[in-house]
Amino acid sequence: MIHHPSQLVQPSDIRVCSLRMRGMLVRRESYSGTDSVLCMPRIAENDLQITVYLRDCALVELWSGERLLQKGAVPSQSLTITDMARKWSMRQSCFDRMVIDLAWQRMREFAQDLGRGEFSGLQAAPATRDAAMFGLAQALLPALDNPRMAARLFLEQIELAILVHLGQSYGGLCFSTGRKGSLSATQEARATEALVARVDGDFSLAEIAAECGLSKGYFIKAFSASFGKTPYRWLLEYRVARAKDLLRTDMPISQIALDCGFADQSHLSRIFTALVGMPPGNWRREHAAARPIPGLLAEPATPFSR
Repeated sequence: MIHHPSQLVQPSDIRVCSLRMRGMLVRRESYSGTDSVLCMPRIAENDLQITVYLRDCALVELWSGERLLQKGAVPSQSLTITDMARKWSMRQSCFDRMVIDLAWQRMREFAQDLGRGEFSGLQAAPATRDAAMFGLAQALLPALDNPRMAARLFLEQIELAILVHLGQSYGGLCFSTGRKGSLSATQEARATEALVARVDGDFSLAEIAAECGLSKGYFIKAFSASFGKTPYRWLLEYRVARAKDLLRTDMPISQIALDCGFADQSHLSRIFTALVGMPPGNWRREHAAARPIPGLLAEPATPFSR
């Protein structure tokens, strides 16, 4: 039996944590109840909403007004994009998902800044599998747990990776090449996006080079010309930066090592000490009283507040 969305109510026990970036609000929403739940968008009609499923969801009904567009199970790593110019609602069983409210104007400005004409929209089939977007969502989880301690540079890089990936994969955006001998702006963003999505190290440079439309040898040279370091060095520094964010929390260092793509705590300690000049434990003690970054706003963790 198909249930119309208006027959359902929103529960009060949905857990929500969120943080705001430029033109983008990111939320993690989780619900473990036994009843299905109606989820109604709460953003402006000219904005976009991107949902990334962190775990399998047994039942999702996606509605546009009175029309049922999708009904069925949605696996982890799936992505759904909804344009708020249409009236959307979802009925779901228990879920754990990342929801990104993206301002239309932010996406348009991003495209224009990279030499592309007016942005025309994002289109994706419901429940499209997107491992790269899933990886970016996973990278944001520590920042969502403690938004005021998240590094501004880290958030800016993740936001850029999200915009590039969405624009190229679902918005038909194509960008011009950059200066000779280095990566174009698009390739720079695509390369860093790919590295972030593969923070566990399970990738080959040939794969990332192919995503940039380059041979492996040329990619390494062009990446080094753009960033002043090899892709391997860039990824090591990214892992250490992410480890610093997690060291500001109470997470055990052994778990931080695994979450940041290191083989074990001793591997993290060796690389961290080489790049930072002290072991992770010492760095944690010195930064235990670090202040939150000014201007980084966290939305109240109240379920479906307006």
